[in-house]
Amino acid sequence: MSIVSVSAVIITKNEEDNIAMCLDSLKGWANEIIIVDDESTDKTVELAYKYTDRIFHRKMDIEGKHRNWAYAQAKNEWVISLDADEYVTEELKQEINEALVDTTHSAFSIPLRNFIGSYQVRYSGWYPAGKVRLFKKSVFRYEEVKVHPRAFLDDNGTNGHLTKDIVHKGYPDIEHFLGSLNRQTTWEAQKWIETNRKVTFGKILWRTFDRFPRTYFRKKGHKDGFFGFIIAFFASLYQIMSYMKYRHMLYEQKIANGDKNPKI
Repeated sequence: MSIVSVSAVIITKNEEDNIAMCLDSLKGWANEIIIVDDESTDKTVELAYKYTDRIFHRKMDIEGKHRNWAYAQAKNEWVISLDADEYVTEELKQEINEALVDTTHSAFSIPLRNFIGSYQVRYSGWYPAGKVRLFKKSVFRYEEVKVHPRAFLDDNGTNGHLTKDIVHKGYPDIEHFLGSLNRQTTWEAQKWIETNRKVTFGKILWRTFDRFPRTYFRKKGHKDGFFGFIIAFFASLYQIMSYMKYRHMLYEQKIANGDKNPKI
C-alpha cells in the first residue's frame, strides 16, 4: 500500500486485452482505482469491476478536457495517471512511496519504457523521456485540446523527476503503430483547424526534412536498428500527413461554406 494516499486514474476504450495487466500492477498499492470508460463494447468494464467499483462512463470528446474530468473524480490529492496499456513497476511504486513522504514538488515526471511488440525502444527520443504522470489534482490540469495536450501546474509549483519506469505496451505490432500514426495525424489536423492555426507548406516542409535526422542521429535512433529507422521516418511522415489532412479539411470547409471552386 502506498504510504501517502494515491488515486490511480485509468482512461479506457476497448482495452480487454490490457486492463488486467494494468490493474494487477496497482492492486494492493493504490488507495483508490478509478476507471473512466469511453463507451467500450468489449469486456473492459466487466474485467475492471474485479478490481474496483469506481467506474465512470463518459464519451471522449476532447482529450485534455476528458482527462481533467477524470482526475476530478479522485478522492485523494495525489493522482497517478495511466493508460490501460501501461503498468507500474515494483521499483516505481517503492520510489513513489519514498518521494511523497516529504516533498515540496507539486508533480513528478516518470520515464515510460515503450515497446513495439516485444522490442523495447531505448533511443529515438522515446526513452527515458519522462512525462508528468504523478501530480496533485488541485493544481494540475491539461490544456483542453484533442491531441498532445500540454500540462500545467496552476500553483507555479515545481516538477520533480522519478527514475523508475511505467511500462507502456502500446504497440503490440506494426499494424497498431501505423494505426496510431493515422489517428494522431487526423487529430493534429483537426486541432489546427479548430484553433485557426495558420500552417504554411514551407514550415511543414522544413519540419518534414528536419524530423528524420533529429530523431535518427541527434536522438540516437540509429541505435534502435531498423525500428529506429522506422520511428525516425514516421516522425518525418507525421508532419506531411498532418498537413495533407489539414489542407483537405480546409477544402471541405470551403465547399460547405458555398465556395464552388476552391483551391486545395
